[in-house]
Amino acid sequence: MTAVARLVTVVDLRADESDAHTMSVSARHEAVLADGRHILLLDGRGWTSALMHFRTPDDGALREDVTDIWAVTSIEEIEKSARTVVAPDEPFAGYTREELEDGHWAHLSDVLRQQGVIADARELKQLPHDVTLSERLLARVRS
Repeated sequence: MTAVARLVTVVDLRADESDAHTMSVSARHEAVLADGRHILLLDGRGWTSALMHFRTPDDGALREDVTDIWAVTSIEEIEKSARTVVAPDEPFAGYTREELEDGHWAHLSDVLRQQGVIADARELKQLPHDVTLSERLLARVRS
């Protein structure tokens, strides 16, 4: 039986929803098995960030101070956000952080079991978690 070697979150640009003021990305969370296969754990994740500054000049008129979001967004920020959107939820409705974490890792373990891979939830939590940015997202961040 093949073991899970690491976790990876693949982040891609939602080109139709992104422009100079808006960064919209999708995130797909996968388990990478020791034999190189990838198993989808979470899909439909992602986020949108918008950049808009307003300033009031000395004359009192309100105008927009336009800045390109891609010029002020780093790869490290995207990687951090990617890890957040595939992580356990923050506590809500009386749940503790521990309960939500246990539920999250148990869910991922169940997804793997449905694909024929047995992985302990506690062991999954300890695995390395890489973030990979698509080429088109990297090109946009670096432009």
